[in-house]
Amino acid sequence: MGVVGIIIVIVCVFGGYMLNGGHMHVVWQPFEFMIIGGASIGGFIISSPMSTIKAVVKMSIHALFSKGATKKDFLELLQMLFQLFQIFRKDGPQAVEKHIEEPNSSEIFKNYPSFLKNHHAVEFLCDTMKITLSADLSQYDVDDLLDTDIKVMHEEEHKAQHALQNVADGLPGLGIVAAVLGVVHTMSYLTAGVEKIGELVGAALIGTFLGVLMCYGFIGPIAGKIKNDIEDVGRFLSVIKAAMVALQRGAPPLVCVEFARRSIYPTERPTFEEMDAATKEGKKAA
Repeated sequence: MGVVGIIIVIVCVFGGYMLNGGHMHVVWQPFEFMIIGGASIGGFIISSPMSTIKAVVKMSIHALFSKGATKKDFLELLQMLFQLFQIFRKDGPQAVEKHIEEPNSSEIFKNYPSFLKNHHAVEFLCDTMKITLSADLSQYDVDDLLDTDIKVMHEEEHKAQHALQNVADGLPGLGIVAAVLGVVHTMSYLTAGVEKIGELVGAALIGTFLGVLMCYGFIGPIAGKIKNDIEDVGRFLSVIKAAMVALQRGAPPLVCVEFARRSIYPTERPTFEEMDAATKEGKKAA
């Protein structure tokens, strides 16, 4: 939906300008773009380590095309967790080791491609099950362990989001810088006539326009979408966490996935009937 939003911004802003009698050649000021874009990119590079720069690029592209976890994704997650926990309960820890040691080769995980392609979630689940199978941890230990994992992951990803938000916040100011330089340039044409001065002042003002538009129309919303994506990932992991803590407490598989289901936002939460039907399929598969 991000690309759709960008198209709407461009069409409405410039379309409205043209319908009001404006001319696009006036807006096209490549040197204003160079000043604003170059200064914002340079400042971003100065303030950010290479890991953050790479993360911003990756997360920005993802933000433009991602739609977040859907109700279907959560239902598949619940079904997968139930099937895995059912095998754990019936056949013991050894039966699930082959699945968590090599998740890409697991016959269980292969049935749930939306989960398998979520590398954060796969590592989160498998690494947790590995430690719970190899060490005597209480439910409180598992709870603290998973909270720490989610917290650290969020802190790392929020660094990238904050870096991009800082770029957005600086764009209006850089637009003013470009406008001031344009006015300074205009000062050397004071004897060139009103028409020429008006043309140069108009070109200078485009700098302010571009800075504000890029901030509030493009970069700021992308930073906001990245923040929402981070929270969506955290919510998905919290669902797994709820099930894992319940499993460590000794709850049966159905109760474990019910804890997980209740931790899903109501807008994407499967009903109990939908979950019940999915777990019955899981029983047959197990």
